[in-house]
Amino acid sequence: MNQNLHTNTAKAVNTSAPVMLVTGGAKRIGAAIVKTAHQQGYRVIIHCHQSEQEANALAAQLNNSRKDSATVLVADLSVVNEPSNLSNFASNIIDSFGQLDVLVHNASRFYPSPLGHIDHSQWDELFLTNAKAPLLLSQGLLPHLKQTQGCIISLLDIHAHGRPFNNYTVYSMAKAAHRMMVQSLALEMAPDVRVNGVSPGVNILPEADSDQALDVHQQKSIVDSIPMQRIGKPDEIAHSVLYLAQASYVTGEIITVDGGRSLTLAGGI
Repeated sequence: MNQNLHTNTAKAVNTSAPVMLVTGGAKRIGAAIVKTAHQQGYRVIIHCHQSEQEANALAAQLNNSRKDSATVLVADLSVVNEPSNLSNFASNIIDSFGQLDVLVHNASRFYPSPLGHIDHSQWDELFLTNAKAPLLLSQGLLPHLKQTQGCIISLLDIHAHGRPFNNYTVYSMAKAAHRMMVQSLALEMAPDVRVNGVSPGVNILPEADSDQALDVHQQKSIVDSIPMQRIGKPDEIAHSVLYLAQASYVTGEIITVDGGRSLTLAGGI
C-alpha cells in the first residue's frame, strides 16, 4: 500500500445503509457533515491527512452509537497525481463498505497569496486540494457512483464567483475552477450521477492558534458585514449538504449559505 494511504478501522459489515465519503472529514465543517449524515442513517468514511487522532475519535464515537457505521481513511490527496496511487485510494474507499453513494469534496487548504509573493508551491498546494483532487477523485470514483445512482457535493466559497478575496488570488482562482467543475460534471455525469455545490460565507472562524486567527476587532467587523449579524454554524452547511444528497431532481446547483453576506460583499475582508 502507498505510504500516503492507509485505513485505520477494520472493514465494516455490509448493510443496506447508503455510504458517504467526506474528504477532510475529521474536524470543523467536515466533521459536522459526517455527524449529520450519520444521524440520518448513513455509513460514513472519514478521510483525513494530518488529523488522524481527531478522525479516529470521531469514528469511535459514531461506532459506539451504531456499530460498524464509520471508518477512517488516511491519505495525502496528492495520491491523485499518480494513477496507481489513485486507483489504490479508490479501492480502499470501496473496500470500506462495498459501495459509495455520496462523495463530498470538503478538504481544502486556505491561506493568502499576496501579489509579489506568489510561488509555485502555493499554486500547486492550493490547486491540488481545491480543484485538481476533486476532479480526479470524482473521475476515479465515477463507476462506483454510477452503480448507486449517487451524487457528488462540493464545498465551494462565496469568493469563487465574481467576488475575489483580496490577497487570496490563488485560493480564489482554485475555488472558481472547482465551481466550474461542479457545473461541468453535472452535465457530463447526468443522468447517472448528480453534482452540486454549497458555498459557505463565514460559517466558522479560523482556529485561534492558526496563522489565520482573527482578533476581536476583525471578528466584529466581519459580523457587522453580515445581514444576519452572526457567524454561521458548521451544522448549517451540513444541513445543506444533506439536502443535496437527497434532492433527486437537483443537479448543477450551488447553494449559498452565508447569512446574506454576499449581497453586500465587495472584496476585502
